[in-house]
Amino acid sequence: MSERETASPDSQAITGGSIPGGEGQPAYVLHRQKTSAIPILIAVPHAGREYPASLVNRMRHPGEAAPRLEDRYVDLVARKVADATGAALLVANAPRAMIDLNRSPEDIDWEMISGPRSGYVRSRLAAGRRSRSGLGLVPRRLPGLGELWRQRLPAADLSRRIEEVHAPYHLALSQTLEHVRDRWGAALLLDLHSMPPLGPKAGVGAAVDFVVGDRFGASCEGHLASIALDHFEIKGARAAHNRPYAGGYVLDRHGAPARGLSAIQLEICRAIYLDPQLREPGEGLDDVAELVTGLVLRLASAVESNARGFSQAAE
Repeated sequence: MSERETASPDSQAITGGSIPGGEGQPAYVLHRQKTSAIPILIAVPHAGREYPASLVNRMRHPGEAAPRLEDRYVDLVARKVADATGAALLVANAPRAMIDLNRSPEDIDWEMISGPRSGYVRSRLAAGRRSRSGLGLVPRRLPGLGELWRQRLPAADLSRRIEEVHAPYHLALSQTLEHVRDRWGAALLLDLHSMPPLGPKAGVGAAVDFVVGDRFGASCEGHLASIALDHFEIKGARAAHNRPYAGGYVLDRHGAPARGLSAIQLEICRAIYLDPQLREPGEGLDDVAELVTGLVLRLASAVESNARGFSQAAE
């Protein structure tokens, strides 16, 4: 599917890619101001909820596996933040159960694939670390549920998911991030995810509610991660740096600080914005969105100031 655009006087909504079996449903939607308001792009790769019947029928436990694989409703947080700040927003419609946009297209568990593999070079036939754990490009298993699929996935179907979902999403992400960088002199990608509770919320060693990941300093300017952690501390929120989530393929592919492209992954505990069953939006969603809005505004100011400093130094 080619990109389609709808526009208001001040903003654009651009759709692209295509969900296989989804009757024309686009793989993603990109919301952006015609002139970017701040040097930040928020991306949400794991909150897609468009499940074609052909995908659901292949799943052993769709009612349990689907919500556990999703970053459940974190796109609602992202949309509130984007509306409040003017940040560009890229949201995947395709579900993680179909293809994981935070995995390399080479991270495939070939034991779950059937049929000819003529389109894949030899170097791509070994399973990656993530796929060996069951959470590769196409998730295979989950703790407590075991195998997710009734049968092996034809190689032709895998290729279609890569070509119609994965590749268009990452092209849109890359082009938008570079567009923002060209406008401001630097840009920051905030890759937004959610995580299950990491432990008790009270007492000594209480579990954190946020994890800031920057690939241990490789994906963004170091001061940006420090600003994020400082923001949470000032607001009284518990946050950690890179542990247990340092970021994945998205940050590896799109974070390039030397080219003015920084990338941070932000994990938000589902317990603070969903209901007690971690199924539906909860009372804390607005508060979380407000907290992340403040973070985005602080980061935007830092990116803009840093870009201006580079520009002046080059003159």
